[in-house]
Amino acid sequence: MVGVTVHRRDVVTGPEDPIGGWSRAPADRRDAPKPRVDKRFLLEGSVIEQVARRGKQLAIFGDRASTGIHLGMTGQFLFRAPGERLRRRDHVHVTWRVETPDGRPAGRLVFRDPRRFGSVSAHQSREELVRTRWDALGPDALTVSEDELRERLRPKLRSNATVRNVKAALLDQATLAGVGNIYADESLFRAGILPARRVDRLSGDEIRRLAASIRTVLQEAVDSGGSTLRDYVDAEGVSGSFQLRHRVYGRSGCLCITCGETLVGDLVAQRTTVWCPRCQR
Repeated sequence: MVGVTVHRRDVVTGPEDPIGGWSRAPADRRDAPKPRVDKRFLLEGSVIEQVARRGKQLAIFGDRASTGIHLGMTGQFLFRAPGERLRRRDHVHVTWRVETPDGRPAGRLVFRDPRRFGSVSAHQSREELVRTRWDALGPDALTVSEDELRERLRPKLRSNATVRNVKAALLDQATLAGVGNIYADESLFRAGILPARRVDRLSGDEIRRLAASIRTVLQEAVDSGGSTLRDYVDAEGVSGSFQLRHRVYGRSGCLCITCGETLVGDLVAQRTTVWCPRCQR
């Protein structure tokens, strides 16, 4: 990375910033002058060694520092070749300039996020990023096994006075990293499990089906480039197509494509949720 420009400071969390960043700091500190982030920790001067993912979080590991990127609901991490203009320049919060190993301009990496639910975190090392960001996450949902899912669901029974429903458990990134609202609904439908079902009442067979459906749904979504419902695009600016294959999400009041029953929608775990009352008993 040959240069980094921070356009909006409160979107970036540096090593000395409050936990969760300035946007989540107490009101009396939010308006206080914010120290500059050392751009070395945003990869300026570093050689990129690896781009990795854990659940919904991205990481760029450099030889001198590491940077984490969480897209949130509306975040976009875009690549633009040299001379290529950014079609939508509003809400751009961080820009990186990249060059090839022989010193030629390679383009720009851009983080934009209209609603600012996403974030960029600056870290002094790979180990610091993993310790402060990834160690708190559950196993990656794309590869979760039946045994891992069972193990992650059951401790919640011992640690919470109120037993949670399975939809809430799936959305908890500390339980399982990588399942959002869309894919929770789609996975529960394919597994034949009601979103409001208590996790302590799931049978071994239901957990097996759920783990398999999570892996299948997420892999199909990855192969389809994700779900573009508003303005989601990949790093090249290409929209996804998995929304065309949604069986329940966003289809409340429509007929189930499996049994013909009318799909039901309501709030579960404080999130809009859709299910089939016949297929998911």
